[in-house]
Amino acid sequence: MKPRPPGPPTLRMRRAAGLTLIEILVTLSIVAILTAIAVPSFKPMLDRWRVRQSEGAITDTIRLARSEAIKRGGNVVIQKMPDNTDGCTLAPAAADWGCGWQVFVDSDANGSYSAGEEVLLSARVPPGMAVTHGRSAATISVDRWGNMDGFNAKSFVVFPYADGTGSPATRTLCISAGGRINTKEAASC
Repeated sequence: MKPRPPGPPTLRMRRAAGLTLIEILVTLSIVAILTAIAVPSFKPMLDRWRVRQSEGAITDTIRLARSEAIKRGGNVVIQKMPDNTDGCTLAPAAADWGCGWQVFVDSDANGSYSAGEEVLLSARVPPGMAVTHGRSAATISVDRWGNMDGFNAKSFVVFPYADGTGSPATRTLCISAGGRINTKEAASC
């Protein structure tokens, strides 16, 4: 055997561990296709979840307003947030509460929020949800006995804005003047 002449060492080709670019692209394509198929089926579930979240916020707001009014001897008001609050455009009319609401102590007894009055709660509605007040009022006053605006019943309809009240996720909160809350899976009490 003849010795090799000195020179550069021979390089062996070794396969690198991991994935090739083609394997990664195929995998990402499959994931994208499966995601595109699955996402539309999640929309009804997300709508129901957001409606329930809004429903819970309204229920909690009413309970807080009633308990604070009883504790403070009245002068507690729930008032809808005006249109264009934080860029929200779901509250153009008095009946539309889609931008949220606040509970405050109405110390000057004028029925609407004034600077300096104590805000007890500010609530926002999840994106894409609409909340409509049945009596087309922008405020609800709670007296010292926990009654809301005398003896008139209230209702709030919560639904996905894009689908309207015909959506299967639509729920209505029927509220008696004394604060009893009954929930229905329709757009009326």
